[in-house]
Amino acid sequence: MIRKVPGARGAWPGADRSTDPYLPEHGNGGYHVAHYDLDLDYRVVSNRLAGRATVTAVAVQPLSRFTLDLGHFRIQDIRVDGRPAKYTHRPDKLHIRPERPIFAGDTFRVDIRYAGKPVPISGRWGDVGWDELTDGALVASQPNGSPSWFPCNDRPGDKAAFRVALTTASPYAVMVTGDLVSQRRGAGSTTWVYERLEPTPPYLMSVQIGRYELVEIAAGGVTQRAAIPRALRAAFAHDFGRHGEIMEALQRLFGPYPFSEYVVVVADDELDDPVEAQGMAVFGRNHVDGRRTHERLVVHELAHQWFGNSLTVADWRHIWLNEGFATYAEWLWSGVCGDLPTDACAAQWHARLAARPRDVIVANPGADRMFDPLVYKRGALTLHALRKRVGDEAFFTLLRAWVADHRHATVTTEQFRAHAQRFARESLDGLFAEWLDRPALPPLPR
Repeated sequence: MIRKVPGARGAWPGADRSTDPYLPEHGNGGYHVAHYDLDLDYRVVSNRLAGRATVTAVAVQPLSRFTLDLGHFRIQDIRVDGRPAKYTHRPDKLHIRPERPIFAGDTFRVDIRYAGKPVPISGRWGDVGWDELTDGALVASQPNGSPSWFPCNDRPGDKAAFRVALTTASPYAVMVTGDLVSQRRGAGSTTWVYERLEPTPPYLMSVQIGRYELVEIAAGGVTQRAAIPRALRAAFAHDFGRHGEIMEALQRLFGPYPFSEYVVVVADDELDDPVEAQGMAVFGRNHVDGRRTHERLVVHELAHQWFGNSLTVADWRHIWLNEGFATYAEWLWSGVCGDLPTDACAAQWHARLAARPRDVIVANPGADRMFDPLVYKRGALTLHALRKRVGDEAFFTLLRAWVADHRHATVTTEQFRAHAQRFARESLDGLFAEWLDRPALPPLPR
C-alpha cells in the first residue's frame, strides 16, 4: 500500500515558519527535536570551526520540506535518514527537501557536515552567539545566537537532549553546558565530551574556551565549580565566597537545584552583562573586583537555573517569567544576607519606575522591549504584589510548587496566573491585569 501525502508539493503551516511571534525567522513549527549530537573541531588562532551534526526529530505534521537555523558556514553534505537531501542555504536558514516525504509522527534524522569561521548573529539585540575572545571563544546565545555554531530548531520551546564533543588545542580548557563524560588527549589537542540529558533549548547551550584554572566554589551539597583566569583567583574567591550560602538560600526558597552541578565561567575579557546557560553562568573579568560589587548578578544568574533554564518560556512573549523571577531573587537574597530588606528593595525600585515613562506591558513587551529593565523590575514587583496579597506562606509554597510542577518543561504567563490562583482565597485577576497587562504603574502594596 502506498501512502500519499496530501499537498506534497506545497507547504503546511509550520513547515518553514516559526511559532514564536518575536522571532518569526527563527525556528520551525513542523517538528520537535529530541536529540542533538555535535562533533566539533575548533582552531582558536584561525577561528575555524568544523562540525558534524546529527539532529534527531519527530514530525508533528507531514513534511515534504523543513528548515533548520544555521549561520554563515559552508555546507559539505546533508542527509535525511541516510539519503542525500536537496537544500538551499539562505542567510541563517537551511531549507531542506528530503528524498522521501516525512509523515506526522515519524522520527527522522538529519546529518549535516559544515565548516567555516563562526561569527555572531547580528540583530536588534546586538551580536549574539559564538564570539572570539582575546584568547579563546565564548558563546552567549540569548535569544537567537545558537545558529552561529550549530544547526538547530532555534526556538525556546523546543527543548532537547545534547551530546557535544569538541576538539581544540590542549592548552585550552573547554566548558560546555552539560556533564563531562570523557576527555581524550591527542597529539597537541584534546577532545572534551559533554552530555546534557535534561531537555534544553538551543539558546541555553554554551561553549567556553580559554586558558582557565578550574576551582571549587563551595564544598558540600550541589557541586559548584568555576573556570577562571589565574590572575583573578584571589578576587574571585572573595566575590564568590558566599556562593554556597546563596545556593542554599535559593534552594530553601525555590526547591532543589534542578541540575547535577553549577559551573561559573569568568572570561578573561570584559562583558556588558553576565549570561546564563543550562547549569552554567558566564561573567566578564569586569564583574570580579574583589569587593562583591556584582553579587546581585551572581544571585540573578543562579536563579535563572530555576526560572529560565529548568522552567523555560514557551516563547519570548513570556520573558518576565525568566527575568522578573531572577530579579526578585536578588531582592530576596538582599533580605536574607542582611543587606536591604526585600520590602525596601521593592519600594526603592517602585519609586524609580514611577519616575520613568510607563510604556511597557510586562506580559507582552514586544520584541524591541523584551530586555527592557522595566520588564525585569515590573516583573519582580508583580511577584512582590502577589506575595503581599496571598501572604508569605502561600507565596513560597506556590513558588516551590510552580518549580516542581514544571521541572524541565516550558511555561507561559497564562499557566502562572492559573497556578497562583490555586493558592489564593480571592480572585487574582485584577492584580495580574494591573501589573502585567497595563502599562500604568499600580501603587506598591503594603
